[in-house]
Amino acid sequence: MIKIISFYLPQFHEIPENNDVWGKGFTEWTNVKKAYPLFFRHNQPRKPLHENYYNLLDDGVMDWQVKLAKKAGIYGFCFYHYWFGGRMVLEKPVKILLENKQIDFHFCFSWANEPWTKTWHGAGGKKEISIPQVYGGEEEWKAHYEYFRPYFMDERYIKKENRPILLIYRLRNIPHFNDRIRFWNECAKRDGFDGIFVVSMNICRENAGKSRWVNGEVDFEPNKSRAEIMQNPFFLQPKEGKSLFWNRYAVRSASYKKVNEKMLQTPHGKNQFRTVFVDFDDSPRRGIRAVITKGSTPGKFGKYLRKAIQKSKKEGNFYLFINAWNEWGEGNYLEPDTRHGYSYLRQIKRILQEEDCD
Repeated sequence: MIKIISFYLPQFHEIPENNDVWGKGFTEWTNVKKAYPLFFRHNQPRKPLHENYYNLLDDGVMDWQVKLAKKAGIYGFCFYHYWFGGRMVLEKPVKILLENKQIDFHFCFSWANEPWTKTWHGAGGKKEISIPQVYGGEEEWKAHYEYFRPYFMDERYIKKENRPILLIYRLRNIPHFNDRIRFWNECAKRDGFDGIFVVSMNICRENAGKSRWVNGEVDFEPNKSRAEIMQNPFFLQPKEGKSLFWNRYAVRSASYKKVNEKMLQTPHGKNQFRTVFVDFDDSPRRGIRAVITKGSTPGKFGKYLRKAIQKSKKEGNFYLFINAWNEWGEGNYLEPDTRHGYSYLRQIKRILQEEDCD
């Protein structure tokens, strides 16, 4: 049975680190609300249905999201996890899920092990690092595992072969990676697991799958294909100087159809998990430096989801990732908005039923 896991961004509540850099009250909604169309019929700003600019720390928000996801047939959320040598940010939403045992929904972590930068939120030019990504020795490894432990031990945490699944964004950036993962495996075995199922996120040229401590890979799309997309003939880069009717800015864009066709043509082996993405438009974060896919519709999303499910079955892989549940700052979300309502979620439910994945 195919199990769909959707990436989940926890940046919809205030944190001191963002308030210090961007001003009091900053959340991902700040970028979303200030977006504007860069060309004729550009779908910006994106607006949540019923103006539901939620705060993830408010009572009932997580429960609402889970009910929507479960109704569509989604198996679980993959929460981005931010750890900087013991310092954490945006850790509260998943803690709410952990502590509320009434929320019956699966989840796992993706360790986004990059520096916390202003560029991530839209500043141009040289990256301005707010929190550096640092890696310690065995003491820090132990502290990090001890943070994971109550989540791994929770029956809702996603496991494969009695091993908690842990995605890691930039494996090659981690010094002494093999020693660290060996240490974590030993800790997990003492807790009654058979180790940790480490999944490398393939982003552009990131591929650490050759390590004996890496158990699987997942395509992080459309990021994985972006470098090639920009070099291929279907990558469009309009000239500057044209009116807004055509395209006033040199916005980089690519065909949603052709990106998906390229993704589907890439062969996958066992434990090489596919990702289907909803849409991509990071202009709320990056303005005219954005990359935009054109042509996403609920119907096309459903079409490529079906094909990805069929290929995953043939490849013997029963986890399929969707990017993303709530990446509003990238125009990449399943949550209902004013343009499409619940249509993307309905596509998931319909395809799962028709492909006998319930």
